[in-house]
Amino acid sequence: MNIRHAPVSQRITRQRTRRRGFSIVEMLVALTISATLLTATLAALDASFKSYKVTTESVSTHVVGRLVMHRLSTVIRTGESFAPYPVNPILQPSITTNELEFVTIADPAIDARQIWRIERVAVDGPTGPFELRTTVEHYEGGELISSTERTLIRRVQQCTFTLDYEVGPRLQRCTIDLILQADDVQADTIGGRLTAPAVRLVASVSPRRLEQD
Repeated sequence: MNIRHAPVSQRITRQRTRRRGFSIVEMLVALTISATLLTATLAALDASFKSYKVTTESVSTHVVGRLVMHRLSTVIRTGESFAPYPVNPILQPSITTNELEFVTIADPAIDARQIWRIERVAVDGPTGPFELRTTVEHYEGGELISSTERTLIRRVQQCTFTLDYEVGPRLQRCTIDLILQADDVQADTIGGRLTAPAVRLVASVSPRRLEQD
């Protein structure tokens, strides 16, 4: 058996393919693109977190404010002998004030009554600039039996009571204008602070005894 060998000049030489790595320019371009994508992702996360925080603050403050307005409307509807009273109700039957006082749960049989005093109080610190407080005094036989003071709501920016009287004196209508600054326990932010808008609640209520007359 004869084996023929091809000439050396005719032999096919196989060259190994060399794999070339990334150049410095290509690495810099890749790093720039990666950094841009990461920055955009963090900015989107920060915007989403701030939007969620503002939404929860506004909703929480709005719910609490509505509960306070409902409570105030209920006690005003059952009240009588409201104060303050205008000096001349004929010429100026309406008065705007930051406090309200009236009598409720009057029982002439035992000479018992409750006096409610609702007022806007200035405070310092993060719960300011104002708070809405109520003081309930219980009298029997003309003597003070008990007195309870409570804070209805904090972070009040403004609270006014517009009282419209008839000659008597009889309160015809009370308009409550309450402005609250949104507040929530989740006060953390990724970068910077985004303040939620103020919440304004307005309600108008008439005493029930006036409606029954």
